[in-house]
Amino acid sequence: MYITDSACISPQRTFDNAFFQGDIKVHEGDRYIAVEPAYGQLIPAGLLRRMGKAVRMGVGAGLPLIQHAQVEGIVLGTANGGLEDCLKFLNQIVDYNEGTLTPTNFVQSTPNAVAGNLALMSKTTGYNTTHVHKGLAFEAALLDTMLLLEEKRGNTFLIGSIEEISDYNHHIDLLAGSFKTGHFTSENLLTLDSPGSANGEGAAMFLVNAERSEVSQAQIKDVFQSNNLTEKELAPIVSAFLQRNNLQPADIDAVILGISGDNRSDHWYFNLQKALFEESNCYTYKNMVGDYPTGSAFATWMGVQAIAGKCVPDACVWAQKNTRTPKHILIYNHYKASQHGFILLGS
Repeated sequence: MYITDSACISPQRTFDNAFFQGDIKVHEGDRYIAVEPAYGQLIPAGLLRRMGKAVRMGVGAGLPLIQHAQVEGIVLGTANGGLEDCLKFLNQIVDYNEGTLTPTNFVQSTPNAVAGNLALMSKTTGYNTTHVHKGLAFEAALLDTMLLLEEKRGNTFLIGSIEEISDYNHHIDLLAGSFKTGHFTSENLLTLDSPGSANGEGAAMFLVNAERSEVSQAQIKDVFQSNNLTEKELAPIVSAFLQRNNLQPADIDAVILGISGDNRSDHWYFNLQKALFEESNCYTYKNMVGDYPTGSAFATWMGVQAIAGKCVPDACVWAQKNTRTPKHILIYNHYKASQHGFILLGS
């Protein structure tokens, strides 16, 4: 399937061209908060006031795309989208002793609230679903859409992911050792030899079409996901994944790896790069936006921009082997070394 348009809201200024012009925001601590645009011209003020953060970012990224296209379905992925509103609603039940509760938090407390709001605001009455599969939610949304296109259930779909930092989940993950402690910044996140990473959030949206056209920016050639991989199986599975698309590791111009700075699991990325992709450019992104379950959606957005000819910021370059515009990009991300996703992009 072919990507014809995309939009991204993240802890960097990615809603315009600033990110690729070198406007890099340096984050401190274990939370990378999204840099949001002014939604005033896009979302009515009365509606904006009542929106939770996940819904606000999802609508802010997705609505501009479907305002200029006739989409036949909306397929999103998220792990924690809507969780903050869910917890607010549950706390209200306790605070008001199950009395009169405000409906806003309840309405927006489910992960599918973003897809529902997008459908209502754009009057899209077709296929509408949200995949909630932790670290493979975005990959599941991609696979779902590829099947829909293959079955000719539609020609144009909106796909994407949304994630927000919930205080409740953040504290649980912090206690579980998911995030670094002490003073550190996004500039040295990947070079600290210590456990944990930093939390992130954001929304990335894509318009996809079944056929190539003049406005196609990149192609999603294939997607693979696994919940049951050993490190010894990784390189052979990646080689087989490329072979089924008639490619060899040498054909991959760049790899985008989910290196997070966590010394307990980053060796998955380093060993794969050393085994198969020593001659390919290597890019990172979690030092820009943090580590969150659907971070591969941001990597996909960045890969699409690179294929479209934009220069990847120096802060994202882990290894530079060539300067040509990439024709094939492989994205590999794992969530806590248990869920593994691969996305193959082509020009």
